[in-house]
Amino acid sequence: MQKDVQNKLSWVEVSKANLAHNIKEFRGLAGDDCLLCPCVKANAYGHGLVEAAKIFLEAGADWLAVNALYEAEELREAGIEAPIYIMGYTLLGDLERAVELDCRLVVYDRETIEKLGEVVSGGANAKPVNLHIKVETGNNRQGVPIEELPDFVKLIQKHDGLKIEGLATHFANIEDTTDHSYAFAQIEKFKKAREIVEEMGVEVPMMHCANSAATILFPEVRMDMVRVGIASYGMWPSNETFVSYKQLDKNGFELKPALTWKTVVAQVKTVPGGEAIGYGCTCHTNRETKVAILPVGYYDGYDRGLSNTGYVLIQGKRAPILGRVCMNITMVDVTDIPDVALEDEVVLMGGDGQGGEISAEQYATWIGTINYEVTTRINDKIPRVII
Repeated sequence: MQKDVQNKLSWVEVSKANLAHNIKEFRGLAGDDCLLCPCVKANAYGHGLVEAAKIFLEAGADWLAVNALYEAEELREAGIEAPIYIMGYTLLGDLERAVELDCRLVVYDRETIEKLGEVVSGGANAKPVNLHIKVETGNNRQGVPIEELPDFVKLIQKHDGLKIEGLATHFANIEDTTDHSYAFAQIEKFKKAREIVEEMGVEVPMMHCANSAATILFPEVRMDMVRVGIASYGMWPSNETFVSYKQLDKNGFELKPALTWKTVVAQVKTVPGGEAIGYGCTCHTNRETKVAILPVGYYDGYDRGLSNTGYVLIQGKRAPILGRVCMNITMVDVTDIPDVALEDEVVLMGGDGQGGEISAEQYATWIGTINYEVTTRINDKIPRVII
């Protein structure tokens, strides 16, 4: 066990080299004239907000994207001065603080613009507040409908301290399919939005819409900035994205997963055949079984859906999960793994350094979800250790 985690029951190891590699791969795709903005929301997809942000910037990222003000505050408090782009909603009462932190703001509702107008009218902020209008092109989440764009732009123009720095949109169906016709229809709407704004005599310095999948697959949608998320951490957005990449006869782009989640063996015991294991007695031994108790459970983010499903890695071998994953405890079968001892290292997700791996994708398949969810749900209180 590493010195940094000697007193921890569970920890996440994050590879600095792999995070840096992934960002450099995206720099190679985007080129020097396109801003590279990795998304570090949701505790950097479970990898550690500040740690990942610093590595990305050192590796050549230009901006950082977060979801909420508290994430921007944490980055600024850590001494990060790079542009921060807040993609999610900022409460009206928090807008002044966002302006103080020199954040770029995504905007799409009139109330936010009116409140920002009040903030800048106070004269405390010497620099203009850079706004990115979220354009609704087919995802039907955040966004200004195209027919409402002229009035929305006019509202912003009423306030001298507000600047339209860019237009943004987000794809609804680019990574869950190999048919990208819907995505390209969105792009056409997005281009139309730019025409509408420019016909009003308003300059649009930046256009951006590309997430990880779009950046990897389609050079024409990279525009002025790419907002790369899951792939920054070495995970493909989906199997469909990987298949599409191969169908386009592309090669040379490589992602390296950066996260490994570990725990230790907290007890080893022998259970006779015919005994029940765990809550609900959902598992019964069919032979004398050597059971390892792990001090991790669904509170930590180890999904209860893994009950009686999947496995962990101990000494390079698979140890199947027995019974229900509990709040703080999981039981695994180590009958066929010799000499398992107290505080032996256990891999819950990631590679074990011996050729074994439980990928985020494999873990997600066991519980019927996606790689995004399984890494972001690892409890923030679990330490992240940069290796």
